[in-house]
Amino acid sequence: MTILVTGGAGFIGSAVVRHLVRRGTRVVNVDKLTYAGNLDSVVEVASSPLYAFERVDVGDAEALRDVFARHRPAAVMHLAAESHVDRSIDGPRAFVDTNVVGTFTLLQEARRHWASLRGDEADAFRLLHVSTDEVFGSLGETGHFTEETPYRPSSPYSATKAASDHLVRAWQHTYGLPCLVTNCSNNYGPYQFPEKLIPLTILNAVAGEPLPVYGRGENVRDWLFVEDHADALVTVLERGRPGETYAIGGRSERRNLDVVRLVCDLVDEMRPDASLGSRRDLIRFVTDRPGHDLRYAIDASKIERELGWAPSVTFEEGLRRTVAWYLENAWWWTRVRSGVYRGERLGVSAGAPLGA
Repeated sequence: MTILVTGGAGFIGSAVVRHLVRRGTRVVNVDKLTYAGNLDSVVEVASSPLYAFERVDVGDAEALRDVFARHRPAAVMHLAAESHVDRSIDGPRAFVDTNVVGTFTLLQEARRHWASLRGDEADAFRLLHVSTDEVFGSLGETGHFTEETPYRPSSPYSATKAASDHLVRAWQHTYGLPCLVTNCSNNYGPYQFPEKLIPLTILNAVAGEPLPVYGRGENVRDWLFVEDHADALVTVLERGRPGETYAIGGRSERRNLDVVRLVCDLVDEMRPDASLGSRRDLIRFVTDRPGHDLRYAIDASKIERELGWAPSVTFEEGLRRTVAWYLENAWWWTRVRSGVYRGERLGVSAGAPLGA
């Protein structure tokens, strides 16, 4: 069985690629290698005969068609996306191009490929579209997102992901393309690009640099260890019903400030520096970003009940493993930070240039 994974050099995509190859599945990694795409993230499986890489933009129909024709995948896992909210504020055009137009193009080429299959191969084909809980907007102090929650995206990023979700469901309903959709909570773990909260906090804490926290740090997220998420996605692909949506969460709600403080304590424990004292003293509250949703939380009852999946890693265990990984793998993040991103703040205001 060959599975085509788009965005397989990204954070979640690379976890999926590693997970699949470890379990003996042939994987074709399709990635155009933007700033956040990094083949170092799949280096442990890159030499496997089960792994192939294609440097292709999901918005390039001709190139995608060639990939489908040569590899004849039995399934597609679509993770290619622009994913950082702050970047979507500064430059929304890239999010429309990749998340909306790219998803449309992939759907068309997957549909073309599916139409070429016969018998059991056609019946078994699946396309799994991986999305986010941010499409639902912000929760109040209580309640949880479910598969039935109405969409209320509030950033350019979440709006483009919402659009892509709707496209996938339309292709399922109109053309019969066997699709599944997942909406996940905040991921964390090894190989995450260091513009995100947890890796940025780890690396700044190690360097003794200020730790920026938006607003007063009251925003709440449900945290999901990335390797648990990869396992959940494969479970949905194999056992889920086409046309269905599955919400995936870690049942680990934490305020951003509490996450940063816990990272500080772990870095103090694992990499003590008497000259710095407590890393908590590095915390700096900064102006909140425009449209910052207050709280996200996932009710993952459906995937737990119907497919038998549940998170296996507690937040405390996963965060300890994550901090240890960054401390032990400077080779990875120093190469990343030597490129286009060096820890600067993005998405400071809503005044992005028109057309960006």
